Amino acid sequence: MTQTHTALLAALALALPLSAAAQEAEIRKNLAARLPALSQIDEISKTPMPGLFEVRVGHDLLYTDAEGNFLIQGSLFDTRERKNLTEERVEKLTAINFADLPLKNAIKQVRGNGKRKLAVFEDPNCGYCKRFEKDLQNVDNVTVYTFLLPILGADSVEKTKHIWCAKDKLKAWNDWMLRDATPKAANCNTDAITANLELAKKYRITGTPALVFENGTRVPGAINAQQIESMLSR
Repeated sequence: MTQTHTALLAALALALPLSAAAQEAEIRKNLAARLPALSQIDEISKTPMPGLFEVRVGHDLLYTDAEGNFLIQGSLFDTRERKNLTEERVEKLTAINFADLPLKNAIKQVRGNGKRKLAVFEDPNCGYCKRFEKDLQNVDNVTVYTFLLPILGADSVEKTKHIWCAKDKLKAWNDWMLRDATPKAANCNTDAITANLELAKKYRITGTPALVFENGTRVPGAINAQQIESMLSR
């Protein structure tokens, strides 16, 4: 083979697109070398936009070109379909299988026929949680599982313990959240509360209230009765 043929073959090889695996490896290598914080990338995948790749680290999404020369942080929109592709992707990534939730560690409340299901992570000292609980009184035919999640300080831990250890957990919870009646001191095994904190860490629940609907959809933050109804009807 002549030197000319060898040079032509080399040029042709460079012109050919990289395989998906090689392209991913190239992006990983370049990003890790230039940005050490991205040395542990969970997934790299093509997006509907030609030449743009999604870089997933946990539930965080970034976008880059085929060589990892540029990095974009923000939302990717499909203007034809009028969809926020980043938002849809995050919803899928953060979805929780309702059947996997340890419901024994939650306070159960049945309203009406209780056919619909909703799980809520709440801190007793969370003002938004109190507002949510008041709105929830206007929603019927639902079973609500409240996972106590004391993340707002020592007083939250104490209140959570007293509510969980009360003879009537639901009454103690509602008395405090709806009527500002301080829960009476009580003691019991609080392994469930510890488990709730671990569960929140696993699913990256960092604020309250955090809602999980039966279809796995998560909603961070308080929503009103009308919005709750809309989500339950999906």
